[in-house]
Amino acid sequence: MELITNHLAPGETTKRTIPLKTDRRTLAKRRWRAKADDGTEFGFDLPHPLKNRTPFFETGETRYEIEQTPENVLCIPFADRKQAAYYGWMVGNLHFSADFQEDAVIAEDDPAVRQMLERNHIDYTEIEAVFEPVIVSHGHHH
Repeated sequence: MELITNHLAPGETTKRTIPLKTDRRTLAKRRWRAKADDGTEFGFDLPHPLKNRTPFFETGETRYEIEQTPENVLCIPFADRKQAAYYGWMVGNLHFSADFQEDAVIAEDDPAVRQMLERNHIDYTEIEAVFEPVIVSHGHHH
């Protein structure tokens, strides 16, 4: 097993890329273990969590890279920036994270989010996607 204590610098490579597939919740951790697609085992003891598409280990011929697995999310289309901000605030007010696409807010598929959208007659669709929510670096208190 290889112990990973930091990631590699991103960039183009001519090496064969081998993915290590894992979910968003595992990626949020600093200490975890997983197996890459070729069966190589890795242990992670990191100063900060990794993100999707982050290279983390190389050999002479290969580069290993994180591949975040898709999950069920809610796609909430918006008409303009004001509506996007409002929908983002609504999701955030429930203490859920959101991702902002060009024409939609993406939110975690949770019964509380669904209920809030339905109660407010806001259209949404269920999709499967890699969810990379905006990370806020400050605390929140009521």
